[in-house]
Amino acid sequence: MSGKDRNGTRRMVAGGTLAVIALVSLYGVFFPNSTVGKVFWTAIDQGTIESSLRLAVPIALTAIGGLYAEKSGVINIGLEGLLIISAFVSVLVTDQLGAGQTTGVPPVVTWDLGSRAYTIDPGLQFVIPNIWIGLLSGVVASMLLALLFGVICIRYEADQIIAGLAVWLLALGLAPFVAQVVYGRVSTENVGTLDTWSIPLLSKIPYVGPILFDANPTVIIMLISVPAAWYGLNRTSFGYWVRASGENPKALDTVGINVDRVRYAAVLVSGFFAGIGGTALSLGFQGSFDGGGPTMVDGRGFIAIAAYLFGNYNPFGAFAASYLFSGLQAVQIRLQGQGVAPTEIFLMAPYIVVVIVLVLVGRTRLPEAAGEHYESGED
Repeated sequence: MSGKDRNGTRRMVAGGTLAVIALVSLYGVFFPNSTVGKVFWTAIDQGTIESSLRLAVPIALTAIGGLYAEKSGVINIGLEGLLIISAFVSVLVTDQLGAGQTTGVPPVVTWDLGSRAYTIDPGLQFVIPNIWIGLLSGVVASMLLALLFGVICIRYEADQIIAGLAVWLLALGLAPFVAQVVYGRVSTENVGTLDTWSIPLLSKIPYVGPILFDANPTVIIMLISVPAAWYGLNRTSFGYWVRASGENPKALDTVGINVDRVRYAAVLVSGFFAGIGGTALSLGFQGSFDGGGPTMVDGRGFIAIAAYLFGNYNPFGAFAASYLFSGLQAVQIRLQGQGVAPTEIFLMAPYIVVVIVLVLVGRTRLPEAAGEHYESGED
């Protein structure tokens, strides 16, 4: 199929999909007691949207990080591991510092040189809740693990898929092991969750206010990150370098930009966003880390990969795909026990949609140099 025909098919499928959604929604409006009506009114309920956004946070942020890495030419299949390690470290650090307490930064520093002691007391101390230091620690841990992955793949030119799986398996075993050593079980203590951020005036706007402006901090971070990531990727020099590194690293090298450094930076970006995503799971909503089975992360890193592929490497598309997953999950949870429809339908729906779109619209085009190593000066 030619590009022109593919674009025509894309528009036709998009138009047809929107028409079907509009007709189904209209049916739900006029027949609220029907199955379609119950699903429709549940989907647009304020509580469902709030839950959907909350569930979308770890997936959407991880997807944004993953697309940055892959756009640069590094396929970070280890996103699941980054989520696990950040979720665990953030709780561990918060617990060790003292959950519910604060830490003064910078501290008073004293050097005792025997005959004389020197003390630096800045006078002003910023008091930071330990839970935020825990969040920062989780993000740093995720970035360090991402850096290790980057060194293995970029410096030592290991197979990116195998290295990514190794990162996932490392985190999957390490976090429950350390939890077992510290707590005597694979899960941690509950250290509480981040307080809700309420923006004055805006939070009073009917319907929209409580959803967007009276929410968990990680939800607000996600809503800011999506347009910021798009701008960074499409309107900045760094974004241009990232895209060029994944499409034509030779051209980037020719103009004097170090390809390896760009790829390291992109991998660190993936660790940064996945780190926030992991801490959103633990400190954002649950307050603890559950290391049993696939851990509390439960495949969200792999879903994030599907989300940015579904979103065609666009942060807005990745967010929309993440919301599709989380929205159907939220609807499924709220409809449980009502017998409206088998819950398995809602669980399968996102994956079915992805398959249909990929078949009808065409394969998502990977960056030309994705997964390929590059050495400066090579032909």
